[in-house]
Amino acid sequence: MKVRVDFDLCESNAICMQQAPEVFEVDEDDFLQILNETPGPELREKVENAVLLCPRQAISIYED
Repeated sequence: MKVRVDFDLCESNAICMQQAPEVFEVDEDDFLQILNETPGPELREKVENAVLLCPRQAISIYED
């Protein structure tokens, strides 16, 4: 699984960070950072929740 974010859509509202803090982080300048672009299967459910809850639908998952 590979995580991608469309930064043109992203509002850095941190909902994804709440769902998967191992993968996403909003830094001190309010910009979203992807901490782990290829999270393991143990994080799939968290990342899928982040995708579903993103208000701007800026996050997507691609299979390797």
